Amino acid sequence: MIYWLLPYLEQIDSGFSVLNYLTLRGILGVLTALMFSLTFGPKLIRWLTHYQIGQTVRTDGPKSHFSKAGTPTMGGALIIVSLIFSTLLWSDLSNYYVWVVLGVTTIFGAVGWVDDYRKVVRRNSIGLRSRWKYFWQSIAGLGGALVLLYFAEDPVQTTLIIPFVKEWAIPMSGVGFVLFTYFVIVGASNAVNLTDGLDGLAILPTVLVGGAMGVFAYTAGNTNFASYLQIPYVAGSGEMIVFCGALVGSGLGFLWFNTYPAQVFMGDVGALALGAALGAVAVIVRQEIVLAIMGGVFVAETLSVILQVASFKLTGRRIFRMAPLHHHFELKGWPEPRIIVRFWIITVLLVLVGLATLKIR
Repeated sequence: MIYWLLPYLEQIDSGFSVLNYLTLRGILGVLTALMFSLTFGPKLIRWLTHYQIGQTVRTDGPKSHFSKAGTPTMGGALIIVSLIFSTLLWSDLSNYYVWVVLGVTTIFGAVGWVDDYRKVVRRNSIGLRSRWKYFWQSIAGLGGALVLLYFAEDPVQTTLIIPFVKEWAIPMSGVGFVLFTYFVIVGASNAVNLTDGLDGLAILPTVLVGGAMGVFAYTAGNTNFASYLQIPYVAGSGEMIVFCGALVGSGLGFLWFNTYPAQVFMGDVGALALGAALGAVAVIVRQEIVLAIMGGVFVAETLSVILQVASFKLTGRRIFRMAPLHHHFELKGWPEPRIIVRFWIITVLLVLVGLATLKIR
């Protein structure tokens, strides 16, 4: 929004021209979203507490979770609002990538909000039925994929890039690109949602991966850096650094209240939206495989559920004491903070591996 006003602002003072720099607008995106979250977080928590919008706890889960019953949830709405506000404020709104990621994030957040609302407010343990949840997720995922395909002007925008090699890439057809993009967005969304089971467990890895994706966006959208690093140049993708910056700021602001012991949980409204946002950005900057590497914690949590269900149906036995994976460690006696911090450390290492693909080719 402010970027649109730059021609007028520069007439008032030439100093406003610094806002043409993506890096500065990315930093401002972080700070704006962070301040927004820190300012309105306490108000949201009081509001959720007043209306008794609290977490329900499974009776078959770890006993340590029983004390969390009633903790305000649906706090992910704070992340989404601060993310959207900061992105709209500092982005170039003529860039269609901005609207794609905002649209995908908002729709997935809306799906999560309906699910949370039915579970917490309406006291419906089922929430939004799975078939309808996946239906609307599919609509959003396929819609985002079709828009990206429609506006694609360069073959590289629909080519699967293989990390650590510079001459190996897989061109995808229109249908192949749409299906693959759908899988990445919907898969990332549900992976983050499965990880969101302990205080701060999902949000910091999301922040770390989102920040790294901002680096990929900046380099992929800059012809000089893309040429030097031998990565695909994707025109206009640099604007994603503002979105990623806003994601980092809103996530850190939420973590202020979500860290152990949590004052508020994000709920599906936040987890589904943030996962979809990471997936959409990864598709835009052509780093889907790198997303899987950096988000290894999300992948492991998802695989643990798949393996647990498959093993139980095929053999009647469970591989883990409980899935997702973080519950397995809880039932082994690991204190919650230990699990959280160790998963954070693993994510830091995986993000560094992902960033290394920029140079090691």
